[in-house]
Amino acid sequence: MKVLHVIPSIDPALGGPTEVVLNLVRALRENGIDAEIATTNDRGSELLDVPLHQRVEYEQVPIWFFPRFSPPLKEFIFSAALTRWLWQHARDYDLIETHYLFSYAPACAALIARLQGIPYTMRTMGQLTPWALSQSWLKKQIYSFLIERHNLNCAEMIHCTAPGEAQDVRKFGIQTPSFTLPLGVDRPVELPDAKQKLYETYGIPTTTPVVLFLSRLHPKKRPDLLIQALSQLAAQNHNFHLILAGSGEPQYLNYLTELVSSLGLSPRTSITGFVVGRDKDLLLQASDLFVLPSFSENFGIAVAEAMVVGLPVVVTPDIQISPEIAAASAGLVVEGQIAPLTNAIAQLLSSPELRQQLGENGRLLASQQYSWQAIAQNLISIYTAAIERQPIPTTFSNPENFVTLP
Repeated sequence: MKVLHVIPSIDPALGGPTEVVLNLVRALRENGIDAEIATTNDRGSELLDVPLHQRVEYEQVPIWFFPRFSPPLKEFIFSAALTRWLWQHARDYDLIETHYLFSYAPACAALIARLQGIPYTMRTMGQLTPWALSQSWLKKQIYSFLIERHNLNCAEMIHCTAPGEAQDVRKFGIQTPSFTLPLGVDRPVELPDAKQKLYETYGIPTTTPVVLFLSRLHPKKRPDLLIQALSQLAAQNHNFHLILAGSGEPQYLNYLTELVSSLGLSPRTSITGFVVGRDKDLLLQASDLFVLPSFSENFGIAVAEAMVVGLPVVVTPDIQISPEIAAASAGLVVEGQIAPLTNAIAQLLSSPELRQQLGENGRLLASQQYSWQAIAQNLISIYTAAIERQPIPTTFSNPENFVTLP
């Protein structure tokens, strides 16, 4: 079986989406599937320094990179070279899986697959949530009418990562069979004396609990709401140190920095920028709680990464794995408002025992549900059905064409 994954960009600063496609393809290859990625050399305002127009090994994954064209609509990420290559080589693959909506590369790949009679599946990646659709609403309405609805309705199957995402697909009026398969997360190598190293690195007193925000610094993720909640806790004499880890647009970073300063939280806050590898592992393993009060997440890979190392999480219902978190008592799920968020963080800051209990529950949930090996093996069964243009296997289906894989 030969499978091509098409994604607009694997810019490391995108965080979860990039890590997911790399890990997914790597896991598929470890299970005997000849999986590759086709993408552009996009890296935000810059370009990835990678060979173009050829198959290269990147992060232990075979990838075809093509030059992007940089028009004002930068998120669209147009690439004429990728278009030509897809038209010439799509038939080299048994199946194509696209990642993202409302972007050129996946839309182009779906169209070419359809024209050439190649089965394809689509990952919507949370872009059909009410919040996501409300952003640039008119553009998305036009794009959906002209392109995206047809792509979705003609796909063999739609790959969702949480039940809420599949419900959003249905609400969008798409009847294509869907399956729900969570994303995976790998447990990092344990770092000895992680807490001591964290305290030394960021100049934090050793008795101070660390609150971690690890994600893109973007209005969608609402780090500003977290900052406002912590300012209330500071006024109540709660002891904490906030670490904001992630990249973002300079204007929004300036806004967050000014907000921290205006609320008197500068001595209690570290803004680290984008972190990867050992630096990221250090933050996850040495912090005391993880908070992501996002408006919308189709899965929330950073939340799973926190849970797999035993870090208790505070999330909003808009993170679509929040029902699983609540059911497993792996964290606190609260509305995205200052008062409930403040109360939840205060509860965890005041109780090391509760933090430990929720963290252990989260570790168990992540180890059982978010294994890349199990996900890859289940996905192979789905791919086989899609290539043979058969229904989703009965062991994974129900009358509504909606499934959750074990």
